[in-house]
Amino acid sequence: MKQPLVSIIIPTYHRLQALSELLEALYRQTYKNFEVIIVNDGGPSVASVVELYPELQCIYIDLTVNKMHVHARNRGLEVATGELIMLCDDDDLIVPGHIERMMIELLDNDLVYSDAEIVEYAVDQHHASRKPISRRLFAYDDNLEGMRKFSTFIPSGCLYRRSIHNVIGSFDETIENYWDWDFYLRVVERFQVSRVPVAGVIYAFSPSGGNKSGNLVNMRPFLDKLSAKHNLGWLPTKNFYLLLEEPEVRSRMRESKIVWDGVEMTSRLV
Repeated sequence: MKQPLVSIIIPTYHRLQALSELLEALYRQTYKNFEVIIVNDGGPSVASVVELYPELQCIYIDLTVNKMHVHARNRGLEVATGELIMLCDDDDLIVPGHIERMMIELLDNDLVYSDAEIVEYAVDQHHASRKPISRRLFAYDDNLEGMRKFSTFIPSGCLYRRSIHNVIGSFDETIENYWDWDFYLRVVERFQVSRVPVAGVIYAFSPSGGNKSGNLVNMRPFLDKLSAKHNLGWLPTKNFYLLLEEPEVRSRMRESKIVWDGVEMTSRLV
């Protein structure tokens, strides 16, 4: 078996359909030298979905107890063998040329992340697939002052050198909702980080609050902990879409290349 250069870490929990679509998206990648590490965080077995994609070099870890997504990512890091790491949430997707593009962008950087399209889905019960019903470009500049007030770092699809963890350590499990913002701030302090102005990530988000980030009350303690850790001052826990309409955030909007054709990702599970 070929030694993979990239380890793709996917925490998952009760999302077999979405996970199967992500595996389909990985199968369609133009770059192939990667392994897929799926950490099942105490949910139903993912073996049946993984077996649908024998072409992918998959490792799956079954955690007997749900320890939440940040712990699952750290568990994935422990078994990763690639020199490079790509993160991906189980309900997000990447377009077919994404890994190849990010590999090129990483040549002069330590971590790269791309723009995204925020997509709301309707679940087609007959075909057991997710149908996109709305899409919105998510593309913002990465100036550090702005990033300390509102993070526009999309962890799904980001690619970075595994050696970064030798310096900053693992993901902080005590900052559950804002682990990605914390990770970005820790990395950008010591390494070269760049935004890629291509919307190569299809980011699933529901305005009705289906995502973990929809519960503002539960998020407050984690935001306060993040702020204290990085001296960010007081930060609001507003609705995600309302924050995007804030004048200061809107001023950071930038152009980006749209590459997704808008067609749903039909997996072999269907």
